[in-house]
Amino acid sequence: MFESAEIGHAIDKDTYDAEVPALREALLEAQFELKQQARFPVIVLINGVEGAGKGETVKLLNEWMDPRLIEVRTFDQQTDEELARPPAWRYWRALPGKGRMGVFFGNWYSQMLQGRVHGQFKDAVLDQAISGAERLEEMLCDEGALIFKFWFHLSKKQMKARLKSLKDDPLHSWKISPLDWQQSETYDRFVRFGERVLRRTSRDYAPWHVIEGVDPHYRSLAVGRILLEGLQNALKAKEVGRQTHIAPLGEAIDERSLLGSLDMTLRLDKNDYQEQLITEQARLAGLLRDKRMRRHALVAVFEGNDAAGKGGAIRRVAAALDPRQYRIVPIAAPTEEERAQPYLWRFWRHVPARGKFTVFDRSWYGRVLVERVEGFCSTADWMRAYGEINDFEEQLHNAGVVVVKFWLSIDEQTSWSVFRNASRSRSSASRSPRKTGATARSGARMPRRWGTWSIAPVPKWRPGRWWKPTTSAGRG
Repeated sequence: MFESAEIGHAIDKDTYDAEVPALREALLEAQFELKQQARFPVIVLINGVEGAGKGETVKLLNEWMDPRLIEVRTFDQQTDEELARPPAWRYWRALPGKGRMGVFFGNWYSQMLQGRVHGQFKDAVLDQAISGAERLEEMLCDEGALIFKFWFHLSKKQMKARLKSLKDDPLHSWKISPLDWQQSETYDRFVRFGERVLRRTSRDYAPWHVIEGVDPHYRSLAVGRILLEGLQNALKAKEVGRQTHIAPLGEAIDERSLLGSLDMTLRLDKNDYQEQLITEQARLAGLLRDKRMRRHALVAVFEGNDAAGKGGAIRRVAAALDPRQYRIVPIAAPTEEERAQPYLWRFWRHVPARGKFTVFDRSWYGRVLVERVEGFCSTADWMRAYGEINDFEEQLHNAGVVVVKFWLSIDEQTSWSVFRNASRSRSSASRSPRKTGATARSGARMPRRWGTWSIAPVPKWRPGRWWKPTTSAGRG
């Protein structure tokens, strides 16, 4: 696979000097058009052999383009903050917003390659990491991101010649890093696993570009032209993201659903409720103080019908805990910053560290619930979201995050009754803000579309996937 990058590609200086001005001007125009349209972000992944010109090329791009619109990130040794969260968290929080460009050194490919080359894990783990990278990039492209993946290459002979030349030059020997010497000893393994990764992850929506790094003129022009062509094509496109054909979603012919089968007649005596509440609050507080909790984080998700008691349930959970232990994240309409990012970004940023507890009042299921029902996203978006959500939760689970999800449900008659009462008492909301807040904000949205709301969450719920459907009609 790397043979084409070991044949001595080169551009003479006169040709290079003649082409750079026009290329630089075109890149600047494309960059400012990217900012002006602000329809999608650009992600540039930098990988390859040490000494092949990765840093020099990115430095040159910052000179050719406006560096204020380029965010260069290096992911070296993980910080304590990053180690306390799922591995992908460090990349999600660094994603560029729409209209901007992010350049990632030491990205997810570097981590998996270094780990496999140095024997930290076997092929099975590498294959899992490759599959994870594929899912991440597919999701980012579906959300509209434009991804460039560059592999800067040197043959083993070229690498050794470079090291010898620099070593013998007292003025430039400082350019040799410990990583250069280390990779010279593991070159064969690095290239072998690198080829495996590139073959598996080069896709039509995010292909790899292998650049021979010996001649600086050649590699600079090659990278510049690829970036320019990709940017221009994306800016001309009428729609961002991949185009997909949507198959119909089957529904139960008898119109029965999981939520419709819940027993709404369940009741709990108020005295029993108070006694059990105190007991369970004490258990929760004790569990969160347990030393074993240092190896885990806890995420609680509250979804369900409006006016079903989510706010009250969250208050009762919080009443048992030290405010320093938990954080409540209310999910409302996305902000401008959140709209400039992939959908799941707004939730990844709130993933708690080990030993911490985060409560989500509404959650990532909003895409398949309110956004789907109200028409805020396309059919392709919400159908794709089921798989993306499962992948997100699997990553949390694999990182030791305990995810507990509650669906609070009331029947249609109770819902209409609550909203009618809220409408009559809205003028006195200041005297009873707890009882009218949620219903006043949402109006009669859910009762008006009860049929759609009742089936929206169901199609992709997997048995045993942590959901706890709970009725609220008889709460204390």
